[in-house]
Amino acid sequence: MAGRTGRTERAGATRELILTAAERLFAERGVNAVSNRQVAEAAGQGNNTVVGYHFGTKADLVRAIVRRHAGHTEEIRSRLLARIGDSSDVRDWVDCLVRPLPEHLGTLGGPTWFARFCAQLMTDPALHQIMVEESFASPSLQQCVDGLNRCLPDLPAEVRAERGEMARHLIVHMPAERERAIAENRATARSNWDDAATGLADAVVGLWLAPVTTGTPTARPR
Repeated sequence: MAGRTGRTERAGATRELILTAAERLFAERGVNAVSNRQVAEAAGQGNNTVVGYHFGTKADLVRAIVRRHAGHTEEIRSRLLARIGDSSDVRDWVDCLVRPLPEHLGTLGGPTWFARFCAQLMTDPALHQIMVEESFASPSLQQCVDGLNRCLPDLPAEVRAERGEMARHLIVHMPAERERAIAENRATARSNWDDAATGLADAVVGLWLAPVTTGTPTARPR
C-alpha cells in the first residue's frame, strides 16, 4: 500500500511539473510551436514520451491546463453571483464575467502565464473550441450570461453579436497584455489585478451600453 501511494504521489507531482511547464511554454511561444519533447525537458523529465503517457494528445494537455484553473475561477464567480442576487444592473453581471480571471491571477503570485495561455487559445480554431466547451460547462458562467442578457438594452441581433465578440476579446486579451507587461517588467496602467478588473469592467459596460449608429457609415476622404 505504501509503495502504491508513493507511486501515485510521484505521478501527481510529475503531472503538475508538466502542466506548469506546458502552460508557460504555450503562453510564451504558442501551442503549436511547442513539442512534447520541449515540454518534457522544461519539466525536468528525461523521458520524451512522458507527456503523452500522462495526458495523451496535445489537445488533452491543453484541456487539462484549462481545468487546472477552472475550480478557483468557478468559486470566485459563484461568490460574486451570490452577492448580486437577481440584480437588474448591467454592471453587476459584467463584474461577474470580468473579475474571476484577474482575481484568480492575483492569488497565484508571480510569475503567471495563464492569461497569455488563454489568449493563445483564442487564435486557433480547434483550441478555441476547447476553451469554449470548458467555459460553458461552468454553471456559474451560463448564469452570468443569462443574467446579463436579461439586463441589456434592446439591441439589434447583429449589434448584440458584434459586441459580444468585442467583449470576449477584451475579457481574454486585456489580462493577457497586463500579464505580459508584468513578465517584461513594464509599467501597467493599473497597480494591481483588482484595479485592472475594475477598469476592464468599466470598458465592457461602456461597450454594451454605447449608442447604436444606424445607417451605412460614410467613407471619409483620404
